Amino acid sequence: MIKNFKWLLFASLSIGLVACSDDDTEGEVAEVPISAGTADFSKYVALGDSFAAGFSDNALFKKGQENGYPNLLAQQFMLVGGGEFTVPYMNDNVGGFSAGGNQIPQFPTRLYFNGVGPVNVTGVSSTSISDQLSGSFNNMGVPGAKSFHLTVNGYGAANPYFGRFDSSAGASVIGDAVAQNATFFSLWIGGNDVLSYASSGGIGVNQTGNLNPATYGSNDITDPMVFDNVYNGLVNAMTATGAKGVVANLPYINTLPYFTTVPYNPVPLDEATATQLNTQLLGPIKQILTALGQGDRIATLTAGSTNPLLIRDESLVNYSAQLTGALIGAGVPAAQAGLMGNLYGQARHAKKNGAFVDYILLPTRSIIGTPQAGIPPPFNTIGVTYPLQDGAVLTDAEAQDVETATDAYNITIKNAAEAKGLAFVDTKAIMQQLLNGGIRFGNYHLTATYVTGGTFSLDGIHPSPRGYAYLANQFLKGISVAYGSSIPELNIGNYNVQYGQTIN
Repeated sequence: MIKNFKWLLFASLSIGLVACSDDDTEGEVAEVPISAGTADFSKYVALGDSFAAGFSDNALFKKGQENGYPNLLAQQFMLVGGGEFTVPYMNDNVGGFSAGGNQIPQFPTRLYFNGVGPVNVTGVSSTSISDQLSGSFNNMGVPGAKSFHLTVNGYGAANPYFGRFDSSAGASVIGDAVAQNATFFSLWIGGNDVLSYASSGGIGVNQTGNLNPATYGSNDITDPMVFDNVYNGLVNAMTATGAKGVVANLPYINTLPYFTTVPYNPVPLDEATATQLNTQLLGPIKQILTALGQGDRIATLTAGSTNPLLIRDESLVNYSAQLTGALIGAGVPAAQAGLMGNLYGQARHAKKNGAFVDYILLPTRSIIGTPQAGIPPPFNTIGVTYPLQDGAVLTDAEAQDVETATDAYNITIKNAAEAKGLAFVDTKAIMQQLLNGGIRFGNYHLTATYVTGGTFSLDGIHPSPRGYAYLANQFLKGISVAYGSSIPELNIGNYNVQYGQTIN
C-alpha cells in the first residue's frame, strides 16, 4: 500500500530556532573610520515592495518593520548625519489587518515555528484595514506593489498597505516619495512583477508584448518594456533634484525556499503498490502515450521514497480523447475510461533533469498524498494517481518565462544605476551564493534552506531578521563603493533567525 504521506518536514527541527543558531560570542564588527563620503543621508526615503516594508512570516507587523533593511540602514545613516526615518508602523506584532474585530483572511496573522512546523499566531490584529495615519513617511515600501503600481494615482484604494498612509485619496507612491525632497533614496522593486505569477503556479499570463498594464491580471508577468519605462521614470523622479541613491536587482524568484523546499520526487511506495500502479493504472496510460510518441510523460515507479510527483502540465497537447478511446477499446468501462482520459490527458511526472526543473510550491506539501474530493479511489491520491493541478506547481516552462522576464528587468536596473551613478546591490548573485553552499559571516552561516538556513522567514519568500540585517550590510557595501562612504556594518549575530510565538 501507499506509505504515509504526512510529510514531517519539520519534525527534527528544534524550537530553539528563535534563538541564534551559531556561536553568539562573536565580537563586535571591527571599527572603521566613519564617513558619509559624497552622499548626503539627511533625508532618506525608501521605495519598494514588501521587502522594503519589512514583511516577514507572511505578514506585516511592527517588529518586522523595525528589522526591515530600510530601517536598519537608517539607523546606520544616523552615524553619518542621517535624519529621522519615519515608518508607518502596524499597531502590533500579530500581523495582518482586521475589520469589525475579525481578522481578514486575505491578510492573516504572522507565522511562527511551533516545533513541528509553521502555524499562525492566534489573535486578531488591532490594525484595522480602514486605519488612516497622518503625516509623511520615509519608508514607502508597499507589500504587493508591482513596479507600475508605484505610479498609479489612487493606488491606496486598491492596496490598504499604502491606503493607510497615503497623503490623499488620489496620491501615488512615487508622488508622495518625491514630495519629501529626499537627499538619498533606496529602490528595490520588480519582484512582484513575476512573483505573483510564480507563487500561483503560473496561473496568469505572460504579458510580454502587451504594453498596457491596465489590462493585466493580478498574477500576470509584467512586460519588460513596461518595466523599463516605469523603472526609469521612478529613478528620474527621485534623482531630479540631485538625490543620490542605491538600487538592487532581482534574484530568480523560483530560487527562493518557497519553490525549492518540496522536492519533485518525494513519493514513498512499497513494492506491491509500485507494481500495481505500473501494471494496472499508470502503466496502461504509459502504453497508450508511448504509441502516441509521448511515453516519457509517465515514469516507471519503483519501491522506495523518491518517486516523482504526478502533475498536470497545461502546456502539453491534451490527449484526453485518445486515452479515453483506447481504454474503451481495451475493455475499460466508459465512465472509468472517461475519468482516466480527463485526469491524464495532460499529466506527466515531475522532473529535475539538468536545466529542466519543475518547482513544487511550498503549500503543496500539505496536500500531497491526501484524497481529492469528488474523485473515486484509486484515482484520488493527490500527486500519485491524481495529478497536482496548475496552482500547485511551477513547471519548467513557466519558470523559464519568469527567468527571462527577470533577466530583462535586471538589465534595466543595472543600466539605470550606471546612467545615474547610483549604488548597486546584486541580490541575484547573493541568492546564488545562498543556494550554492551559503554565505559565511564571521561565525555565522547563512543558506537558502527553509527554516534552518537562517536567511528566510517562514513564508519561504521574505527574509528573517538576520536575513534583513545581512541585506542591509550588502546595501552599505554598495553605497561605500559608489560614494566612498564608510559606515559601520551591522553585527548580524544580534538578529534572530526567526521570531517566536510572542515578541517583546
